[in-house]
Amino acid sequence: MTDTTEITVEPGSSQVRMTREFDAPRELVFRAHTDPDLFAQWVGPRRLTTTIRRFEARDGGVWSYVATDRDGTEYGFHGVFHGDPTPDRIVQTFEWEGAPGHVSLGIVELTEVDGRTRLTSTSVFSSVEDRDAMVESGMEYGVREGNERLDELLAGLRSHA
Repeated sequence: MTDTTEITVEPGSSQVRMTREFDAPRELVFRAHTDPDLFAQWVGPRRLTTTIRRFEARDGGVWSYVATDRDGTEYGFHGVFHGDPTPDRIVQTFEWEGAPGHVSLGIVELTEVDGRTRLTSTSVFSSVEDRDAMVESGMEYGVREGNERLDELLAGLRSHA
């Protein structure tokens, strides 16, 4: 089954909302978001390889990773977890190191629906301009392909459970 990611970008709003359902229990989707080894396997587009620098999924914990393309170009990202992540909700900041000072707040909510998990992610930017810059950077492509990779990872984890 192929699920699609719905991305909502409303004019004049500084938010981006993304929803997608995964054919996996909520605990497993949560684990894929908070276990650094699993996270590195699915985040972002396939053309990038992710290396975790630091990943402390706890209140005040820092996360940081580098995504590297085939030519060796590196893209660094980092943030901080706010509140202890739970299977209901993960709150963290997000900053691309290529645009320092442009920080967004991300809220991931996981809802179990008949053995599947609905993921709703809301990113709040400090301005509409920052939101638009992120959207124009190719964010949608990276999110969609990352979610496809997450779906594949979850299928593999379910088959080994």
